[in-house]
Amino acid sequence: MTPPARLLPALALVFNAFVWGVSWWPFRRLDAAGLHPLLATVLIYVFAIVVIGLSRPAAWREVACTPALWVVALASGTTNAAFNWGVTIGDVVRVVLLFYLMPLWAVLLARLLLGERLTALAAVRVVLALVGAAIVLRPPGGGWPVPRDAAEALGIVGGFSFALNNVMLRREAARDGAARALAMFAGGVLVAAGVAAVLMARGAVPGLPAPSVGWMLGAVVMAGIFLASNLALQYGAARLPANATAVIMITEVLFASGSALALGGGALEPRVAMGGALILAAALLAAWRR
Repeated sequence: MTPPARLLPALALVFNAFVWGVSWWPFRRLDAAGLHPLLATVLIYVFAIVVIGLSRPAAWREVACTPALWVVALASGTTNAAFNWGVTIGDVVRVVLLFYLMPLWAVLLARLLLGERLTALAAVRVVLALVGAAIVLRPPGGGWPVPRDAAEALGIVGGFSFALNNVMLRREAARDGAARALAMFAGGVLVAAGVAAVLMARGAVPGLPAPSVGWMLGAVVMAGIFLASNLALQYGAARLPANATAVIMITEVLFASGSALALGGGALEPRVAMGGALILAAALLAAWRR
């Protein structure tokens, strides 16, 4: 593929990374309007399910008859619920960096699920990611490097489930793209709705706010943007080498960090920058390997 022919797929991937990188801001606006990020996730992905289900009805049958796609649905649903919730309530920079520990989890999951051997380069990626995470998580006054709040824990959980999602998508690469997309969006609805239902029963999450033009219109607009983002990801990833796709997707960290610093969604301390650089180095090594 010539450089000009690669431009549009690359721009499609950049668009996808931009949407995810700045998604924290509209989720916070919806949360301020009374719509919890878990409930927002449900409403946004229901829209995508309806569009895909009506345009490709055969995808429902393939998802229903393929247990591996159920794992994709669970992994994708956990990823979206954890990420959307984490960036809404926490420091966006720290949450996104911890989310990008996924090269660490990918090495372990690929060994377990795909039988890939642990190479020296994979070991280097694991060490870089672990050291970077320890630096990001270590309290300024010393102590164990553990998540300091629920948002950081959600970032780690989201990264692990995203790694599982990617490994399963590699394993099921021959499946129809519409069926895979439907499984991912259906998982987003089921996991977010299930967690929200449990938390609402305990009084930890408010129910749906009273209908208003503000949050309803915001949810519809976000649904359209996320659907376009998913289509852009599939378009770009199908036309570019895997290593190019992985490198471009890492720009999500830049979009998230830049928007958070500009709009007051997070802070970039020297220690966090150092740990984040090691985490991103592990991600870049994973992209270079592919």
